Amino acid sequence: MCGIRSEEYALPSETGEDEILSLIASLNKRADVDGILCQLPLPKHINEERVLLSIDPSKDVDAFHPVNVGKIMIGNYDFLPCTPAGVMELIRLSGIDPDGRECVVVGRSNIVGKPQAMLLLHANGTVTICHSHTKNLAEITKRADILVAAIGKPRFITSDMVKENAVVIDVGMNRVDGKLCGDVDFDNVEPIASAITPVPGGVGPMTIAMLMRNTLKAYKIHNNIS
Repeated sequence: MCGIRSEEYALPSETGEDEILSLIASLNKRADVDGILCQLPLPKHINEERVLLSIDPSKDVDAFHPVNVGKIMIGNYDFLPCTPAGVMELIRLSGIDPDGRECVVVGRSNIVGKPQAMLLLHANGTVTICHSHTKNLAEITKRADILVAAIGKPRFITSDMVKENAVVIDVGMNRVDGKLCGDVDFDNVEPIASAITPVPGGVGPMTIAMLMRNTLKAYKIHNNIS
């Protein structure tokens, strides 16, 4: 328990977009609500961009609103997306410094890949973003001192794609035969990595911790607490 009161609004899948927007508008106005997050993905009949835009940026504890995305780009932010922030905290607590190191991010989503690359860049890493159109992917990933896998394909990153003593961060969360696994072939990559995160139990708990940190930050902003 961390002392944060949580309210859940579990709406039926057939809920209309206007109803969701009305709920967010009411939460935006409430002084006793400091953070709002909308669980993604949304049903196909809901305009995800419109919903995210409707959240007050000062309560956007997921950091998905374009205002917060822009602040991250220039390095003057209040909130960070929780998973990329969790990755950076893991790296920091492990005594790993991205400064001057070759960093490769596999995946370019707005939620993980793009902000992850930006945070590594802010830490003075030399960053390459790879995606489904990248040619000679294994050649690029094998250059990485720090490799972040966020592609959404189970065990996609294999040992022949990883440099000896690389730091490997697995953001993937896939289910195969009823069991969770990441985007990295953990059993075969672990022996050659200097550090590697498991799935589950690696980045996931850090994502939750960063959400709590963002919520506390939002509370401090709303109450003028430094």
